[in-house]
Amino acid sequence: MYIKRNESGQVVQVSREATAECREFVPPSSPELQSFVSEEGDAENLALSKSDLAFVRVLEDVINVLMDKGVLSFTDLPEPAQQKLMERQSLRKRRNSVGLMSDSDDDTI
Repeated sequence: MYIKRNESGQVVQVSREATAECREFVPPSSPELQSFVSEEGDAENLALSKSDLAFVRVLEDVINVLMDKGVLSFTDLPEPAQQKLMERQSLRKRRNSVGLMSDSDDDTI
């Protein structure tokens, strides 16, 4: 693997092939390379998790709109999806009923 370092010597970019930016070769087992890849993966996983949470709310809203317009019936959904949707709606109602959120708030982080 080829890496690029910043001014303080930390790995900031990785490439499988030598490039204009990544010229220094390090073995894939290099501890600093493993650390960099792990940190990058953690940041990406966190971003993906946050995106997933926001997207769940979007899907819930889409399902509700489709049901309100009569395009989709609740019973059209598979049983596991019905249960998850009911659990989520129940959790949101309980959360709203104790004054933690206003009606315009959403579940995003």
